[in-house]
Amino acid sequence: MPHLLTGAGYGLTLLAALYALAALFCRARRHRAAASPPRQPVTVLKPLCGLEPRLEENLATLCEQTYPCYQLLFGVSDPHDPAITVVKRLMLRYPGCDIGLVADPRVYGSNFKVSNLINMARAARHPWLVIADSDIAVEPNYLARVTAPLADVAVGIVTCLYRGRALDTFWSRFGALFIDTWFAPSVRVTSAFGGNCFGFGATIALRAATLAEIGGFDVLRNRLADDFWLGQLTRDLGLTTVLSEVCVTTDVTESDVRSLWSHERRWMQTIRSVNPWGYALSFVTFTFPMLALGLWLAPTPWNWSCAALGMAARLGLHLRKPAPALAPPGHAGYAPLRDCLLLLTWLSAFAGSTARWRHRTVPVDTPASRGDGRLIDRIGNRYGEPR
Repeated sequence: MPHLLTGAGYGLTLLAALYALAALFCRARRHRAAASPPRQPVTVLKPLCGLEPRLEENLATLCEQTYPCYQLLFGVSDPHDPAITVVKRLMLRYPGCDIGLVADPRVYGSNFKVSNLINMARAARHPWLVIADSDIAVEPNYLARVTAPLADVAVGIVTCLYRGRALDTFWSRFGALFIDTWFAPSVRVTSAFGGNCFGFGATIALRAATLAEIGGFDVLRNRLADDFWLGQLTRDLGLTTVLSEVCVTTDVTESDVRSLWSHERRWMQTIRSVNPWGYALSFVTFTFPMLALGLWLAPTPWNWSCAALGMAARLGLHLRKPAPALAPPGHAGYAPLRDCLLLLTWLSAFAGSTARWRHRTVPVDTPASRGDGRLIDRIGNRYGEPR
C-alpha cells in the first residue's frame, strides 16, 4: 500500500505539472480565412436583461464597427427593463447605425435568454448572424474578423475566447482569474490537441440558413448550455466549429464571495452537463491543490522538483497575455487560493440538477435528458419531433 500511494503521488504531481506547462505554452488552432473573404450583411442579436455596470459603454462598441452593412437588434423580455433607456440613448448617439429594439415578454421554455432570442430573430433581416452577450466589449474590426470564416461553406459556427475585465474589488479580480487563468487556458489546450467542441456566449457567428437547418433557436429553449448546443447541433450536420482569433473582453462584476460562488458553480455545472467525463478528469487542472496532494503522498526530491516546475508554469499564466494587444492577468499571488476555490466549486457542481441564473432557478442539462426530452439527433430524425 505505501508503494501504491507513493506511485499515486508521483502520477498526480506529474499530471498536474504537465497540464500547467501545456496551459502556459499551448496555442489554439486558428482558422485561415481567405485574404479578401466575401462579406454578407450581418444581424447582431444582443439579448439584454437589466442594467450592468458598463452596459452602455459595451454596447456602444458595436455601434462603431467598420463593417459595411450590419443591423443591431437588442432584445428585452420586460417592457419596463431599464436597459431600454440605454438602447434609446444609443439610437440618439448613433443615428446612422441600424439599431432595433424588441421588447417581447413571451416565454417558450426554461431558458429565458433563448426566449429572448426567439423573439428577436423574427426581426433579423440579414443572412449572417452574430449572437453576443450583453457584457462584452469589442474592437471596431470585430464583426469583420469573427464573420470572415463564414465565407467557407464547411463552417457551422465561429466562436471566440474572452478575457475578464474586473471592477475594482477583490472578488471581481478573483473572478476574472477564473476566465483568464483557468477557463481560457483549458480551451487553448483542448484546441491545440485537436478538440473543437466549443460554443461560447461571448460570440457565436453563423449563417441564418444554418440556424434554420437545425430548427432555429426553438430547439434550445430548455437548455442551460444553449451556446454549446448551438455549436453541437451544427457539428451534427457535419459542419466545423472555428475558434476565432478575436479575443473579446467580458465584465466580471461579482462583489462578494456568495455571488462569485453562485456564478462559477453554474459555469461548472454547465461544463459537467455537456461533458461529464471530461469534467470528472479536470481535477488535474487545479494545479496547486493537486501538487500539494502529490507531494503529501510522495515527498521525495524528484517529486518536489516536478512540483516546482508545475508551480512555476501555473504562476506563469498570470504573466501571459491573452492576446497581443491585451495586458496579462497579473495578481499571481492569488493563484493558490484561486485554485483551491476552483477545486471546491468543481466538487460542489457534481451535485444538483438546477442552477441559479439571473435570480432564477433553471434546470441543468444532462446528456440523458436533452432539454425537453424531444431533441434528438438530426441524422435519422428531426430536432423537435418525438421519437
